[in-house]
Amino acid sequence: MQEIHFYVEGSSEPVRLDTYLRRQGVSSRMLRTLKHSPLGIQLNGAHARTIDLVRDGDRITLAPPPAQLEYEPCSLPVEVLWEDDEAVVFNKPADMPCHPSKGHMNDTLANVFAALCAQQGVQAPFRGVYRLDKNTTGVLVAAKTQYAAGQLMHSTRKTYLAIVCGVMRQELGTVDIPIVQPDPDMTLRAVGPKGQEAVTHYEVLARGERYTLVRLRLETGRTHQIRVHMSYIGHPLAGDEWYGGDMGLMTRHALHCEQVTFPHPRSGEPVTVVAKLPEDMRKALKIESLCTNLLEI
Repeated sequence: MQEIHFYVEGSSEPVRLDTYLRRQGVSSRMLRTLKHSPLGIQLNGAHARTIDLVRDGDRITLAPPPAQLEYEPCSLPVEVLWEDDEAVVFNKPADMPCHPSKGHMNDTLANVFAALCAQQGVQAPFRGVYRLDKNTTGVLVAAKTQYAAGQLMHSTRKTYLAIVCGVMRQELGTVDIPIVQPDPDMTLRAVGPKGQEAVTHYEVLARGERYTLVRLRLETGRTHQIRVHMSYIGHPLAGDEWYGGDMGLMTRHALHCEQVTFPHPRSGEPVTVVAKLPEDMRKALKIESLCTNLLEI
């Protein structure tokens, strides 16, 4: 069981323990879990209630109960790009969902995470900080603790690389249009005024005769956001048959999460992790003579 420690300082007046912990990024959900766990919250070595007052110099210890594994371990090889006691960063391959679903019950990233936990002798549910589509490759952050999950959920900043159909003339641009789910029983998304806010920024990196390599940054994280927005402006992703992309260059949609930056859950120090372009996208860039230094990384 991994304990989390806080040392109260900079508080001129006594403050409720739960108020102090929320200021430190402890979620309400985690507080509820701790309240129902023996010695889940301790103040200066003794059991504490969330209504107790804390003062400068106090030591708070959180002792979350051990979590149970949710998924069967899977031995499929997935590269670990970065790891410590709080989180792990995978380089997710294509054709691998993040979570089990029909047709993919034991070969997902959640199953790979379960295998990693089993090797290390720890118990932790899979807490993907965000989701990547089954055929999107690249950086995926998974929190190892409930506290880290709460800290990372809204603090990760990602960039993506995509090969889109057609030659984009504008160097920089922003697509700001809501995304809807026309049919609740279907995964397919579309743009629509009654949808959820969605903002995508793009930058052209290289142009070929038929395709363009772009870097993208999202302000929101809607399902299929990049795929829908690029299709909307007339440049669907290569290989993205769902949204109008041609299948001549890629057999899956050409989208890769290249980089993530986040403050470390405990120290607050910035962490940046980069995933190299997968081989199929490298090959596509060479075929189309989309010369770029990304091929050298």
